[in-house]
Amino acid sequence: MGTHLSIDEVALSQRELYTILTNKKFKSKKGSLVAIVAGTKADKVIEHICKIDYKKRNCVKETTLDMANSMKLISKRCFPKALQVTDRFHVQKLALEALYEIRIKHRWEGIN
Repeated sequence: MGTHLSIDEVALSQRELYTILTNKKFKSKKGSLVAIVAGTKADKVIEHICKIDYKKRNCVKETTLDMANSMKLISKRCFPKALQVTDRFHVQKLALEALYEIRIKHRWEGIN
């Protein structure tokens, strides 16, 4: 399974969401897929991931996830020893949105 995992949701077809658990070591190549669970409801995902041997899950040191509370809960319950890390994409998105708001605010102040 690996010590560094990524948990994310994806829409593989219209209105069908899945939660994907991948091993970051393999960088999206062969061997990276750990689990695919239909849906994103935390309780359902936790139920499926907890079928993986506890010893393997307990060896996970880090989980990378977005900022959704459901993903944080999944990580906490399934991988209790893992450090939770927010993925770079979502951090950059928040920073750029904040910068954009500041830019617009200053633009309007300059116009007025």
